[in-house]
Amino acid sequence: MIVSDAFRGKRYAVLGLARSGLATVRSLVASGAEVTAWDSKEEARAQVEGEVSFADPMQIDLAGFDGLVLSPGVPLNTHPIANKARDANVPIIGDIELFALARASLPPHKAIGITGTNGKSTTTALLHHMMQTAGLPSLMGGNIGLPILSQQPLPEGGVYVLELSSYQIDLTHSLDCDVAVLTNITPDHLDRYDSFLDYAASKERLFHMQHADKVSVIAADDDPSRMIASRIHHRLRRVHASDIKDQSRWPSLQGPHNAQNVACAIAACEAIGLDAETIEGGLVTYPGLAHRMERLGEVDGVLYVNDSKATNPTSAAPALGAYPAIHWLLGGQAKGDDLDACLPNLGNVRAAYAFGEDGAKLAAILQGKVDVTVYPKLRDATLAAAGAAKAGEAVLLSPACASFDEFRDFEHRGDSFREIVAALRDRGT
Repeated sequence: MIVSDAFRGKRYAVLGLARSGLATVRSLVASGAEVTAWDSKEEARAQVEGEVSFADPMQIDLAGFDGLVLSPGVPLNTHPIANKARDANVPIIGDIELFALARASLPPHKAIGITGTNGKSTTTALLHHMMQTAGLPSLMGGNIGLPILSQQPLPEGGVYVLELSSYQIDLTHSLDCDVAVLTNITPDHLDRYDSFLDYAASKERLFHMQHADKVSVIAADDDPSRMIASRIHHRLRRVHASDIKDQSRWPSLQGPHNAQNVACAIAACEAIGLDAETIEGGLVTYPGLAHRMERLGEVDGVLYVNDSKATNPTSAAPALGAYPAIHWLLGGQAKGDDLDACLPNLGNVRAAYAFGEDGAKLAAILQGKVDVTVYPKLRDATLAAAGAAKAGEAVLLSPACASFDEFRDFEHRGDSFREIVAALRDRGT
């Protein structure tokens, strides 16, 4: 784990003992800090029994603490702990801020921070892969993978690649990224912000924390991102999805949204100092992330693609632009009353297979625009698509809906789709 003398002898309160909270407690204790921790779940507290004192920060005097470490899941706009900490003049921070404070005691390294509404997980994983392909020691953390504080520090010359949600940025005050990346900004998480402008301002803070000699990479394909780029006065690289002319060499990076991710990743790699040949090697060998345009392979010449992470029409739309002949699996719990974002790419859809709780609603929206049939569950829809698809076409799960009618989460939905496809493959062999 990461430990630092920056925390020795200091007092911290930690609220929330899930993955990042648990890693935070253990890092602080190992660094010689005094920790008061709390989680409403007894089983969570049991994980650090004997290592810390327990007290609910809402029930104690916070004066004198060096920081209140919150889980990103705690809503700063509504939870009373935020005002209590401010009244006690105690900094409200997260584990990424602790990492930022620990950096001075780590071997010399670089940090790349990636934020954005969509694409940040793929861009983060892609950059991590590209660093490793280049022979650079690297770690991936933040909003993806293992908590950063739980991982072993990198040797000199390493690169920390951090996916950063707006919630994590809200709890971070001194993270000076060597390269900061913004993929895009569209409305999201508005239950946590007073307005879309406040949400965008949260993303923008990542760049204001950078010193003037550091590099910012911004995909300037949407108005909010362009506005942020116009306010950056240090080293700025504007990129666009249209910068990428040919994606055919990179099988796991298809579609216009991945063109944007690739443009961001190339610019970040160039800022780190990688050459064109090394960058291309990383792009060609990138395996992709599970449930994000994940190629499951072919059965009888039909390609199966798992894009279960696409839980709304905006995130499903780029997948429909990635292949010329698609049998589209969509459904679950709809997040709205339209599929407007998907409509421009319906020319690629040979047929649609609507399933789940709102399958009939989605079919009604698509009626007259594309051949569409309703099925009760994902399995039924997949088997129907498999029966209709021809060699050279793709069966694409890009649901445009939440998964909670039939599945625990989008991962469970994607795993189920993978199992259905595996059974089709076994049946054909």
